[in-house]
Amino acid sequence: MKPIKIIISGGGTGGHIFPALAIAIGMQKINLNTSILFVGAKGKMEMEKIPKAGFLIKGLWISGFQRSLSFENLLFPLKLVISIIQAFRVLKKFKPNIVIGTGGFASGPLLWVAQLLDLPTILQEQNSYPGFTNRILSKNANRICVAYDGMEKFFPKSKILLTGNPVRSNLVNLISSEKSKKHFDLNPKIKTLVVLGGSLGSERINELIKSNLDLFNELDLQVLWQCGQIYFEKYKKDASNKVVIKPFISKMEQLYAAADFIISRAGAGIISELSCVGKPILLIPSPNVTANHQYRNAQALVKENAALMVEEKDLEEKFKKYFLILVSDESTQQELKQNLKRLSRPNATQNIIREIIQLNDN
Repeated sequence: MKPIKIIISGGGTGGHIFPALAIAIGMQKINLNTSILFVGAKGKMEMEKIPKAGFLIKGLWISGFQRSLSFENLLFPLKLVISIIQAFRVLKKFKPNIVIGTGGFASGPLLWVAQLLDLPTILQEQNSYPGFTNRILSKNANRICVAYDGMEKFFPKSKILLTGNPVRSNLVNLISSEKSKKHFDLNPKIKTLVVLGGSLGSERINELIKSNLDLFNELDLQVLWQCGQIYFEKYKKDASNKVVIKPFISKMEQLYAAADFIISRAGAGIISELSCVGKPILLIPSPNVTANHQYRNAQALVKENAALMVEEKDLEEKFKKYFLILVSDESTQQELKQNLKRLSRPNATQNIIREIIQLNDN
């Protein structure tokens, strides 16, 4: 294959970073003559995660516009202008053949400048309800890779490709449950509840889990609880021989393999991973996201009878009822697993790479 230079911009949360990494790693496996540069937002988690994965990254001085009055909002116009200038310099210096955006603060100015420079651009939209930035960028994008049907409501129909969301390749065929439980010092013979509050953690889910530790014990469940880095000091004292608490778990294939049941947020990336894994899940969508897109993501699974869902506002009233269904009703468990697997798109990364190669060859 002929050499190709790609800039990928995505970050802020794992839901934007891990699809970006999956695309980058997949491209380098298929074409050894691939040069990749990442562009992220200074101070965000991609500035740590991307170099750890072995890729170079440049940071733009950009952040989101806050919904409440804050000093950060006063700086936003200045940050945007400077980020546009920084993006222009990065693009002129690296000279990419294609620019890919997987979402996050930095992808807005970078792809906007790339389109001004008439560079081919691909959007990778993970959610069932896209953000404002991608809707604007879609007008001049060459391809828009999506994970849900019905996205012509938001994007030009002729540019949409239903590829699915890229997931890490080691999630498709998991290692044995017994081996994974032993890895986390869990009893391989006891059913395990895995708790995920998103890559940054969730205060509300952490509170929920702590308040229900006695219930889990009564049900003879052990808990593998990823609480988030900023919450670890607060909750680490709740660890026991049946409760393993981690600030962050990088080897997600081991985490998923250890799970018999999963409680999770409903970010698009995690939902794509959960679909490939095919375990019974209870989703608690975050209400603190743009356009309530986590609720929409979760609802799409609930409509297919592929997941259970409880909104945060209903946790006090409904959590125990739905949780007991999840862990006690075997017919429901089997139905959820089968329907979730049916929705999975394990070849999403390859689908997107095929579009990148075609766009580069044209």
